[in-house]
Amino acid sequence: MDKGDAKRVRNKISVFLFTLFIILSQHLPAFAEEIDQAAEHAKQFGFWTLIPPLIAIILAFITKNVVLSLFIGVFSGAFLLQLTSYNVLGALFQGLLQVVQYILTSLADPWNAGIILQVLAIGGLIALVTKMGGARAVAESLAKKAKSPRSSQVITWLLGILVFFDDYANSLIVGPIMRPVTDKLRVSREKLSFIIDATAAPIAGIALVSTWIGYEVGLIKDAYSSIGQDVNAYGVFMDTIPFRFYNILLLVFVVATALFMREFGSMYQAERRARTTGKVLADTAKPMATDDKDVQPKEGIQLNIWNAIIPIGLLMILSFGGFYYNGYMAIMGGEDEAVKQLIQSSPLSFAAIRETFGSSDASVVLFQAALFASIVAMIMGIRKKIFTVSEAIETWINGMKSLLITGVILLLAWSLSSTMKELGTAKYLVGLLSDTLPAFALPAIIFIFGAIISFATGTSYGTMGILMPLTIPLAAALSSDPNFIIMSAGAVLTGAIFGDHVSPISDTTILSSMGAGSDHLDHVRTQLDYAIPIAILTIFLGYLPVGLGLSVWFTLPIGILGVILLVRFAGKPVEN
Repeated sequence: MDKGDAKRVRNKISVFLFTLFIILSQHLPAFAEEIDQAAEHAKQFGFWTLIPPLIAIILAFITKNVVLSLFIGVFSGAFLLQLTSYNVLGALFQGLLQVVQYILTSLADPWNAGIILQVLAIGGLIALVTKMGGARAVAESLAKKAKSPRSSQVITWLLGILVFFDDYANSLIVGPIMRPVTDKLRVSREKLSFIIDATAAPIAGIALVSTWIGYEVGLIKDAYSSIGQDVNAYGVFMDTIPFRFYNILLLVFVVATALFMREFGSMYQAERRARTTGKVLADTAKPMATDDKDVQPKEGIQLNIWNAIIPIGLLMILSFGGFYYNGYMAIMGGEDEAVKQLIQSSPLSFAAIRETFGSSDASVVLFQAALFASIVAMIMGIRKKIFTVSEAIETWINGMKSLLITGVILLLAWSLSSTMKELGTAKYLVGLLSDTLPAFALPAIIFIFGAIISFATGTSYGTMGILMPLTIPLAAALSSDPNFIIMSAGAVLTGAIFGDHVSPISDTTILSSMGAGSDHLDHVRTQLDYAIPIAILTIFLGYLPVGLGLSVWFTLPIGILGVILLVRFAGKPVEN
């Protein structure tokens, strides 16, 4: 081969390698970030990105079948994505395969797997406590104080406030404890699930120490850094709390409806049915959790409140300790030297607890705590000869079986979330709704954006992650007032809570239905009648006034008064 031939060969090889590089670069994920793909899909599909959540939500209300509705919602999104590469028939087949992949990916995610395992483990724990008579003993004890529908609802609200550290733990602990009490006093399952849901994400989102802290504070810090400001992110988080109007007004609303014993909308119908007929569930209801005869208290045993207090108390103590230890290990294995120094110098300080809780993996910790508490419950029951070893294991498994449907729904909800993320649904909504705004309206508009996006996607974390990086720079550009930026950040955090609270595809909403043993769609329907008026009060008595310059310490009491007047004059008394 002469030099000319060799040169031609080298040129051909160079062209081939360059072409190969170009082809591969178009397909390697390393060269295409998810966010860019989502933005591209949002532009490409436009309105069609809204199809999956719309189908899932609308079909759920029409068919009353959540599993089928979620599955079709996921499939519709997968079908749209596959249309970019296949014809209709090919997209149908590939879309079905993609649905399976979404479900497998959701289950393979450590966080999601931990959530499902904790749901099942806590279900098993509750079954053991029930079998030992602990749940009935607690119910009878609480019944002595909760002697009316009013007091039972207030006690449920107080328990929800006490389990402030995690919204999942709240839904899974408070419901099973209070369900026998509220059933006896003819409080509808719809109202019980509403109270649980209203004290889950809304309280965890504003608690000074919770499993939400790390994520919320991290978003605030990053967003401020993008405008060149180095702030105490936790201090900013605390400053946003008075501006979290929806969370605060909703908590007041629950107490007001209980004290006034007044309801309106579909909740009034549910409460009137329960009070007059004793039916805590509608005739057509399909409760998310059932009272299995196999896990009723064993006949002839002596009811003892400690059979519930020890396992459930241990669950909460281990959760607290687990949050600290898990977060401690994550921090010490990280690269933030300042936080490491804080933990080492003041391990039990409020700041250290805040940092460790925020860095912990709540899904793993709650599963570990529930598993250990279940073992302790088994040992207690065996020692007291309530059941044998095999009976204890069988009871625990029966408790988990009743919640398998919850696991299926969670997997499909997460799969739908993945589909919408890939389609760019949230990005399309932001682009559609955002426009030139007067400065005073920004907090209210941001709250509305957050509410719509979180309702459509069923995720508060995702909504916060989308809006916070956009909101703080925009607020800083519209106004140099630091307070204006803080109230706008608060609007992001509380707007995201709205959807997490009421969306039928939100995992917290699903778990609240499960914890209360309510029909999921009945819970969503009755809860929306209450959430929407509170959201309206949040806008007109909260964000618009503070955006115009009124002090939050003036608008917040006005908002609370508005809630009380709403219940008093819009609500109808529910007869006993």
